Amino acid sequence: MAGLYDKQAAIYADARPTFPSQWFSMLAALTPHHSLAWDAGTGNGQAAISVAEHYDQVIATDISEEQLKHGINHPRVRYLHTPSSMSDDELVSLIGGENSVDLVTVSVAVHWFDLERFYSQVKRLLRKPGGVIAVWTYNIIQVNSEFDPLMWGFYEKTLAFQKPNVKYAFDCYRTLPFPFESVGVGCEGQPETLEMTKEMSFQGLLGLMRSWSAVNTAKEQGMDLLCENVTREFEKAWGGRELVRTVIFKTYMLAGKVKV
Repeated sequence: MAGLYDKQAAIYADARPTFPSQWFSMLAALTPHHSLAWDAGTGNGQAAISVAEHYDQVIATDISEEQLKHGINHPRVRYLHTPSSMSDDELVSLIGGENSVDLVTVSVAVHWFDLERFYSQVKRLLRKPGGVIAVWTYNIIQVNSEFDPLMWGFYEKTLAFQKPNVKYAFDCYRTLPFPFESVGVGCEGQPETLEMTKEMSFQGLLGLMRSWSAVNTAKEQGMDLLCENVTREFEKAWGGRELVRTVIFKTYMLAGKVKV
């Protein structure tokens, strides 16, 4: 995943939606201890700062140094660069050591990971008993009956420029391997469906779409997926450039604990 979001890190920070505070209250209620959390693939820390409202310390990691430069300051969040060359032992020690982490979160990123390696790290780090891992993604943006089919068609055009593991996100995490015991928030093959809303301008929507890795990969290969004609179609379906709309993000979450 290194490099995928480097070039649009600033756009990513501005355009990506934040998540409802009640999600983090729900996750915090699942863990008996609230000393240490790890937000993996943190990006600019949009989830980490919310986790920090419930835990004494949050270690927020990413393999992209450029993303971490845009990390949102919070007194209980510590941002750390974890390149893929770092060994598992080094990473476990850096985060806090075995059996030390109360909550692991991965927001819209786990489908980029080497899952076997990551899950092995999580199993070492999570406190036993009581530690919980939660992963989630969104993939369906709903606006209105004219806009939604257009957006789905755009999703399909991006597939040729996606990494293979992104299929997990397109499948709404239903096919995502998740070898953990359910704690009541989804389970392997059956993620919990949640919704979040965001008031967005049309320019905000374009910013979100321009932050997608596939859009930037396509551009590097000479194809502008958001060319002028496509943008005009979206603008018409949106209802005009000046209109602010409520956008619904369908989100899919899995949470679990280490099986014993």
